[in-house]
Amino acid sequence: MFSISPSLIPKKEIIQDERILFVRTDGIIETMVNAPLIFAGLIIMSLMIPIHNSFASTRSLDLIIYPDGSTHISTEIDVDPLESNFSVDLFGQSIDNFVVSGDSGFLLYNEITDNKAIVDTFGTSFITIDYDVHDLISKEGRVWTFSFNSSFDYSLLMPSNSIIVGMNILPKNMEIINDQTKFDLSNGLSEINYVFGTSTPIETTSKPNSSVEYSTITIIGGLTIAGIIAGIIAIKRKQQKPSAKLLTEVKPTTKLSDIESIFKLNPEMRDDDKEIVKFISDNGGQVLESDLRKKFLQPRTTMWRAVKRLERLEVIEITKKDLQNLIKLKIDTEKDNE
Repeated sequence: MFSISPSLIPKKEIIQDERILFVRTDGIIETMVNAPLIFAGLIIMSLMIPIHNSFASTRSLDLIIYPDGSTHISTEIDVDPLESNFSVDLFGQSIDNFVVSGDSGFLLYNEITDNKAIVDTFGTSFITIDYDVHDLISKEGRVWTFSFNSSFDYSLLMPSNSIIVGMNILPKNMEIINDQTKFDLSNGLSEINYVFGTSTPIETTSKPNSSVEYSTITIIGGLTIAGIIAGIIAIKRKQQKPSAKLLTEVKPTTKLSDIESIFKLNPEMRDDDKEIVKFISDNGGQVLESDLRKKFLQPRTTMWRAVKRLERLEVIEITKKDLQNLIKLKIDTEKDNE
């Protein structure tokens, strides 16, 4: 028998007995190689978080000025369906009649704080927002001033019987819709000064000359601006004339007798719904729902209820065109025979 010297005992066993932590180093080199890749991945993930918000883009922006100085805003925005909610900046803090709906027409839950709204999207690909704002128009004397700063191009429908007396920009397009002036404006700051005309003579008191002078300036200013705008529009319409002709050729037509038969078959139809039917008929038998809202100055929910009433009466049908609701008259003469 011979004894083993303690010095010959393996070092590994001594480490275990003395409870010293043994760290393996064969994986450290691999970890050091992969660390830059992991770090780069984390950076990319952090950068992708705000990218979800960048998916949102404004499809359309339409404004309607009411005679009382309030403005109705309607906008359609593409959103990321993978995001549970969406934040949108509003054009003012004095907000009324705020309504948000998804691509299927259902109303979406929202919360408004100051001039920002948080909308629960529920997987929708685009949202439609309608609301009234009281912060865009001011008044001094008889002159009303519309001031609006937008990052997107937009359309603006002026109130009836309004006369433009000053503008800081030239519109891309202008048209008259039922005695209302509609502008297509570029992004940026826009300021439009306008007054309301009157069919009655202006009464003069102690300063007759000042009243006549003010009226003369208003008329001259309005005519000058209208002349400049008309010249620009005329040039643009020459370039777009072929496409306009194509659109008019495609439009279907409806007869007055067809409209009368619709009213006879539906005596319970409301008078305001009859006006909608007449407007659709006058525009070739089909219009976009957004055109109805602009014509009758109604919020989206109110107009949607009217459209659904007509659909239940089988007077119109609703189809999709470029992700918008297209309203068509249903001229069914078979009902007359029945």
